[in-house]
Amino acid sequence: MTECQRLLFLITEDWYFWSHRLDLARAARDAGFDVTIATRVTDHGGQIQGEGFRLVPISLFRRSRNILRELGAIMELIHVYRRIQPHLVHHVAMKPILYGSVAAWVARVPVVINAFAGLGYLFANSERQRGGLHWVLVTALRWVIGRTGATVLFQNEADRDELVQAGVVPPSCTRIIAGSGVDTTTFSVKPCPPGTPLVVMPSRMLWDKGVGEFVQAARNLKGQGVDARFVLVGRCDDDNPAAIRREQLAQWVGEGTVEWWGHRDDMAAVYEGSTLVVLPSYREGFPKVLLEAAACGRAIVATDVPGCRDVVQDGINGVLVPPRDPSALAGVIANLLLDRCTREMMELKGREMAVAKWAAPGISEQVLGMYHELLKASSVMRHAHRYA
Repeated sequence: MTECQRLLFLITEDWYFWSHRLDLARAARDAGFDVTIATRVTDHGGQIQGEGFRLVPISLFRRSRNILRELGAIMELIHVYRRIQPHLVHHVAMKPILYGSVAAWVARVPVVINAFAGLGYLFANSERQRGGLHWVLVTALRWVIGRTGATVLFQNEADRDELVQAGVVPPSCTRIIAGSGVDTTTFSVKPCPPGTPLVVMPSRMLWDKGVGEFVQAARNLKGQGVDARFVLVGRCDDDNPAAIRREQLAQWVGEGTVEWWGHRDDMAAVYEGSTLVVLPSYREGFPKVLLEAAACGRAIVATDVPGCRDVVQDGINGVLVPPRDPSALAGVIANLLLDRCTREMMELKGREMAVAKWAAPGISEQVLGMYHELLKASSVMRHAHRYA
């Protein structure tokens, strides 16, 4: 590149950028990009600026349905894009894809990448997919992606195939890169601690993550006399329609069924103290918590759904169970708690897979390669038009 290319990330929440896109942004900065982060600032504004990134606070709310507020959010993004004049924008998740694509189209941004971090709430079950809101969403996605000529980045094949079959995006405009990677130095192997086994579910507190099934499995196992602690680790997410009320979490804790540790910044220490890591989600993109668990050498129990099955090879680094089945989940947890030999085999294989396939530098290198390829193609096209 002959000039410093301006790269803008549009992500709804600063905490999500910090946990899922920081490594990529650092790699882009170190590769010579001028990096801007446009996000709603709540927790990590100072840290983002401390990395040397330009921070643009925005007022995009994931759960808002107020039409005037939503139009205002789009106009705000158009203003940001015209002011920053990025050569490339990288939209992450549903609302940034929808609204950011409109802004990119109006502001004539040369290269647009729309990255699906999973397909979200409206794709998590068949009933929602039959609803009118799902139809509206698919129609809107088809329109904005077509207008910008965006490259659409998926984390797994199932998500890509679903949107291709729905006519949202042609196959030629899609790419698949396995998640956002994991820091295999921070998340490293420590021996399982002695004493009462700790079964950890690291997740936002959402019904669609399978929290209810985890709690019921814990209740079943405690009723059978299984000696283990069952811990939920993660924040409430009141902006998500599938959010679990704090009162419900408090009730489960009061019953003695589970512990809820809330959000933790020291997840490596959480995994270090665990015996098993569980994610009974209904659908995922490429769950980073499972990458972290694998990197820490922990056996995994997850559901046989898109995203989870892309990380967990059944019987190799973990076990896959049917979704929405707390009895099956409880049975697998009980078996693995008793079978130390199998757990240790899975722990070794999980670490090996994390280092070989999902280490953050390798994932960032793939994304940066895509950036350079698309920017070069855009430059060639502009020159061709100029001299046509």
